[in-house]
Amino acid sequence: MNRTADPREAAKRSLVALAKDGKYTNLEVASRIEKSGFSDADRRLYTNLVYGVAEKTPTLDYVAASLSSRPLDKLDAETLVCVRLGLYQLIYTDRIPDHAAVSETVSVAHAKSKGFVNAVLREFLRRGKRIEYPPEEDRIKYLSVKYSYPEKMCRFILDKLGEEDGVKVLSAAGDRRASVRVNTLVTDAASLIRDVFPDGEENTASPDVIDVPSLSGADMTDKRWFVQDAASRLAVSALAPEPGETVVDCCAAPGGKSFSAAIDMKNEGKIYSFDIHENKINLIKRGAARLGITIIDAACRDAGDPAPDLQGRADRVICDAPCSGLGVIAKKPDVKYKDPADFGRLPSVQLRALLGAATYVKEGGVLVYSTCTVNPDENGGVVKRFLSEHPEFSLEPFEAGAFRSDGMLTLLPGERNTDGFFICKMVKSPSEQDGKS
Repeated sequence: MNRTADPREAAKRSLVALAKDGKYTNLEVASRIEKSGFSDADRRLYTNLVYGVAEKTPTLDYVAASLSSRPLDKLDAETLVCVRLGLYQLIYTDRIPDHAAVSETVSVAHAKSKGFVNAVLREFLRRGKRIEYPPEEDRIKYLSVKYSYPEKMCRFILDKLGEEDGVKVLSAAGDRRASVRVNTLVTDAASLIRDVFPDGEENTASPDVIDVPSLSGADMTDKRWFVQDAASRLAVSALAPEPGETVVDCCAAPGGKSFSAAIDMKNEGKIYSFDIHENKINLIKRGAARLGITIIDAACRDAGDPAPDLQGRADRVICDAPCSGLGVIAKKPDVKYKDPADFGRLPSVQLRALLGAATYVKEGGVLVYSTCTVNPDENGGVVKRFLSEHPEFSLEPFEAGAFRSDGMLTLLPGERNTDGFFICKMVKSPSEQDGKS
């Protein structure tokens, strides 16, 4: 057998690479699938194993430590990955028989560790696959194991959000459903479900977004849809661009908000899509071309260094600032392993981007600030600092899909099938002189 074509072998190799090289899970998975020649079934298994182990590593290691005759930090990376792979299948999958989970995992372990991996997995079965959680009184330790987060991240989330909302965020991890935005320039949601995504359903927060179990095997060249979470789409709903207007998207890559704005504008007007990463500009251009969108002008530009010729000219501006990503951990499990201490630098980066974005807004125009995090320091904290420096801007109540807000809206992950997200809408007041004329 060609072991590299075996999904468990490929999963092992990817997980070892993630552990050793610090690669991003989504990039590793995409790269491995592209080279694999997997069948659809093997692609799904491989993806589930890699993402599953990446998501559940804290819990898997807690269980493994109670079963292993050796400290986990004394195991080589490949052996530890095989233990995690086997335990993940035994604990979290219901379609893989226990005997297959053990034997197939042992088969991909290197020769010297086969006996050890087999012994650990067999011991877990002998104990009835029971997990002895830490006592609930040891709150952080308990939540860390139950929801599979590093203790430091658990503590950070609960400190920032409180017990109730913090637990909601922790419990939302693992929901890897995909969402697509309907290109209503060429079709509608009902037709897209009927013709392309028969297992999909309209999102309850935004009816022009469809939730689908997976995009495995989907035609990524189809002009009738593009990947976009409902929360991201709601940010554009708050922006509310109209046909014929001038819009600036300051942190645009990979282009979803620009595409949604263009669709809402019926492909009439002008959208300037800027991003600081030169290599991502072509993603925006290719995406627009695929969708039949002609009003987007994509270029490389730092949000904090606005284009002089556009200042004061835009009807609507959106600044989706770089952030900690705490609202999208379900799709990007790498985020949970970041050091929360590093988040302290982000508000200044975000404020700089927002200040730059604000220069594009004309009097009477709209400015939307959004992030895919639930950290209040990066959300309302940044807005408060911005408004204190720019009294010409004020919060503007808005409706977006199923939500109403007085100007700032925080969505917890999983709330009406959305990512965790923050949306703030502001309006720039006309000058006093214009008001008197």
